[in-house]
Amino acid sequence: MPVAFELAVQDTHGLEVAARLRVDRIELCSALALGGLTPSLAFIEAAVATPGIPPIHVLIRPRPGGFDYTPAEADLIIRDVRHALAAGAHGVVVGGVRDGHVDEGLLDRIAAAADGADVTFHRAFDTLGDPAAALDILSKSGVRRLLSSAGADSVSDALPALTALVDAAAGRIEIMAGGGVSPESIPGILRTGVAAVHASAKHGIPDTVTVGLGTAAPAGATTRETTDEQQVRRILTALRDHERH
Repeated sequence: MPVAFELAVQDTHGLEVAARLRVDRIELCSALALGGLTPSLAFIEAAVATPGIPPIHVLIRPRPGGFDYTPAEADLIIRDVRHALAAGAHGVVVGGVRDGHVDEGLLDRIAAAADGADVTFHRAFDTLGDPAAALDILSKSGVRRLLSSAGADSVSDALPALTALVDAAAGRIEIMAGGGVSPESIPGILRTGVAAVHASAKHGIPDTVTVGLGTAAPAGATTRETTDEQQVRRILTALRDHERH
């Protein structure tokens, strides 16, 4: 069975690359350097309107940091889920924890707001202490897909654990590998039996800002990240080579 490739996209250049190279799915987001945040409504609309664009799944994450959300933040997540789907997104990418466990109350609210659209649970999963229990909760909650590095910063450092996760899922929920994915890591990742691979495939572009914009954005030479088209091509080639063999 073909392994799907989901590309994380944070700007219009990434949209163009995704459409041109015909990736299988997009995770639309902003601020990948912070782990990804909810994109603007205008960006969602632009993605939906891009000719040849694959299915769009919007990351809903209202702030950087951890995933234990206040009631006000949870309300914002639900509003963003509704707005993203109303704008034409095919699904949403979400996550929430409560006292070290899956936030089942938030997940129930998300499932209701998604109203049958695809829901992916993101790498908040990798912060949990009992992956097996979390997997059971997710598989019963209407979540279609789990994005995971099997608890490591880079998925390539946790391939045995990823294989165990695929086995534990037993087809109840799709497992998608993510976290530090590169063209070179694809063969090892695919041997775990995952159904999909997620990557940002980005590189840095030198830039200069003449005035300080914040504590994490001082004045001077800097680098901004965008999609690396050649790296996307190499990942796609590695995936298709696997299919042929």
